[in-house]
Amino acid sequence: MNRKKTTALLLAALLAGSLTACGTSTADTAAQTDGSAAQETIDAAFSGSGFGSGETGDTAAVAAETLAYTETDSDLFTDRDLAQTADLTDAVTLSVTDGQDITIAEAGVYVLSGTAENVTVFVDAGDEDKVQLVLDGLTLTNTDAPCIYGKNADKVFVTTAQGSENCLTVTGTFAADGETSPDGVIFSKDDLVLNGLGTLTISSTDNGVVSKDDLKLTGGSLVIDCAADGLEANNTIAAAGGAVTITTDKDGMNAGNDDEEDAGEVYLLGGTFTITAGSDAIHGDALVQIDDGALTLTAPEGIEGTVVRVNGGTIAITASDDGVNASWKVTSLTPAVEITGGDLTINMGQGDTDAIDSNGDLTITGGTVTITANSPFDYDGTGTLSGGTVTVNGQEITELTSQRMGGGRMGGGMGQMPGGGQDGQFSGGQMAPRGGMGQRPGASTDGDTGATPAFDGEAPAFSGGGMGGRWSDSGELTEEDLWGSFDTGEIGYF
Repeated sequence: MNRKKTTALLLAALLAGSLTACGTSTADTAAQTDGSAAQETIDAAFSGSGFGSGETGDTAAVAAETLAYTETDSDLFTDRDLAQTADLTDAVTLSVTDGQDITIAEAGVYVLSGTAENVTVFVDAGDEDKVQLVLDGLTLTNTDAPCIYGKNADKVFVTTAQGSENCLTVTGTFAADGETSPDGVIFSKDDLVLNGLGTLTISSTDNGVVSKDDLKLTGGSLVIDCAADGLEANNTIAAAGGAVTITTDKDGMNAGNDDEEDAGEVYLLGGTFTITAGSDAIHGDALVQIDDGALTLTAPEGIEGTVVRVNGGTIAITASDDGVNASWKVTSLTPAVEITGGDLTINMGQGDTDAIDSNGDLTITGGTVTITANSPFDYDGTGTLSGGTVTVNGQEITELTSQRMGGGRMGGGMGQMPGGGQDGQFSGGQMAPRGGMGQRPGASTDGDTGATPAFDGEAPAFSGGGMGGRWSDSGELTEEDLWGSFDTGEIGYF
């Protein structure tokens, strides 16, 4: 795949903090060629996920019926993606030196080690070349350029040697490279794979890892502390293993492509992910699908995409906006949240928050869903609960009820009627359906006005505290009437 996009990302302030235990190499890198135990762990992640793991070559293809919202001919992982060690038979060993860039111009395996400042490892090879970089005790600290920059290749592998500890840091503002904005500590214009049996720590004033094509993670320990996106890809982010910790001011994972509007998919088939984000923990413009893995997500929005599908895994979300949000990110798909399995726990903050928010349908057919929230569900389409166990605020439920019209939530309450009554009530204590049309002073108290209003091309006016509001005799609809009265502390909408 060679889909491209142009992104505009804000530069953030320099991250403070120190990195320790970096630059430790293996005692004997050449001995790390087995990795059979790690491969068994990866294979186990595919169990029951709908993806093959025992095939050879560029197989392990995604089953078409499983990925109804993506290309049916796409392969997520090859055997080499899943292998946690490199074949070092003909490997080239390279040591880094301050201020001296390294350029790799042909396919092969390259072992990198040492400590240096202002060094970029460039991969500028042929269109069909696969280049594997084995990090074995590598520490690079740059001011304004990526530590690893994949300019051209078929695929770039970044593999951590067993037991090694590696640190890559960019401390300042990334400089442009002609028309390209290489804005990640690891930046690749082509497919990028992160794997291995060691540890990689990344610190960035912008993005952590960026692929302008597909980004795959299958092993190793990855720690990212950054100001922008932790993991970013134009097309697909796919993970089958590894231990990933991300702390970021923006998104933990972000897959999307401005130039191809149906792109942006996240597939999680295994691994452990701990993400603390300032925006979305996991974001896929088109699709986020979780088949397995252990996820601990803390962010304003836990998981966001046009379609969000949970088939398995153990997911714990703490959010202050939406726990799971399916909204219009691409026009080729209809928003939907689908839960068929797994263990999903969502804890929401106070205020205008929804545990599961779908601009389309919400369907739960299996799994365990545990929600603590004032507004557990908000869906614009159909809500279906036909399987699984769903518990809301300590009580198991058997049907879904959308809270999107609830008082004090999206509409900011019903408003208070003349003559008394509480927020969300008319003066007679009755609530009109969907907030009703409010009540004209002197009218009946059952949500009706006592008479059929004459519109004559103009809508009757509302004012007061939110969606229900109250009738106005002015005959005109003002902006304040439409959106609610701010002096009551409520914000409504028509």
